[in-house]
Parts: sequence; structure tokens; C-alpha cells
Amino acid sequence: MIKKILHKSFSMLLALLVLFSTVSFAIEKHFCGDVLVDISIFSEVDKCSMEVYECALEKVTKKRCCKDVVDVVEGQNELKFSSFEDLDFEQQQIIASYTYAYIGLFEELPKLTIPHKDYSPPNLVADIQVLDQVFII
Repeated sequence: MIKKILHKSFSMLLALLVLFSTVSFAIEKHFCGDVLVDISIFSEVDKCSMEVYECALEKVTKKRCCKDVVDVVEGQNELKFSSFEDLDFEQQQIIASYTYAYIGLFEELPKLTIPHKDYSPPNLVADIQVLDQVFII
């Protein structure tokens, strides 16, 4: 039971590791001056109210106060699939002997039979030790 749960959780962990190592995404940030206004990961950022007035100010000052910063996090593009046959003979021998020795550690114990499992004890009518006055000192 525990072996199945560990196997499923480990395989799920490896699947998530492959998924997150290959996913690419962009983080967009919108600044008005030096103040961070909005951050977005999967959609476009919301512009501030200064964007409307910037067109008029651009003609006068030739400098924009709002700016957008885009940080791109790129995942792995290609995955390498390797098999047991790609290893040289010595590496194959080491892996095979290690696996054989490791599997030998987990031998099943013989099933124990309990002969008195279904036996119910008799009902006690009186305390026999007190009646016979036999006490262990």
C-alpha cells in the first residue's frame, strides 16, 4: 500500500518537474514614474490614467513618464531522451548489479498464523486468585 502511494507521488513529482521546466511565460510590469502600478503574468497590464495625458506631454517635454517592462522566463526547448542501451557496458553492469542487490533487501516476511485469533476467553464469574488465596510476591 505504501509502495503504491510513494510510487504515485514520486511519478507525479517528476511529471510536475518536467512540466515546470519546459513552460515559458512573460511577466509584464507597468511603471508610472518610479512607482509600480500593475503586474501581469498571463495577460496584458492595465495602463494607468497618466497614459491619456502623456500624448500631450510628449510634445512639450519629449519624455514619457510611464514605461512597460517585460521579463521573459524561457523554459527548456528540447528534452533529451536516453535509454539503457545508450550507456556503455560497464555502466550497464553497475546499474544491473546495484538494482539486483537493492531489490534483495526487500524480501517479504512469511505470513504469520495466529491460532487463537478467533478464540474468545471464558466469562469470569469470580476472581480465582482471591478465592484460593494464591498471590505472587
